[in-house]
Amino acid sequence: MSPGKPEEEFVSYIVELTRSIGPVHARAMFGGHGLFLDGLMFALIADSELFLKADTSTIATFIDKGLDAFSYGKKGKEFRMSYYQCPEEALESSEEMNIWANMAYSAALRAAAKKRK
Repeated sequence: MSPGKPEEEFVSYIVELTRSIGPVHARAMFGGHGLFLDGLMFALIADSELFLKADTSTIATFIDKGLDAFSYGKKGKEFRMSYYQCPEEALESSEEMNIWANMAYSAALRAAAKKRK
């Protein structure tokens, strides 16, 4: 089994699970994968863990559940992104994932609208 196989299987599983919100596809990037719908990235997968886009409207929902932000180190500094861990129950239920994926996609839509202003 190649080292990337478990990650690729996880990515495929998550793409299928999130397709309830639309034609989601994954794109390899920065050693992980971005999940996209209609050209907007609403989630990322790194080390077989799913992170969902959050913003000021939704961040408290993630924090209240004790979910951490995606972070990475670069040049001795830690950077946190506006993507938060997906709750376990959403990884096991298409109905739960639909709720969380829609929330993440809505955050991506709001971010895109802000950029256009």
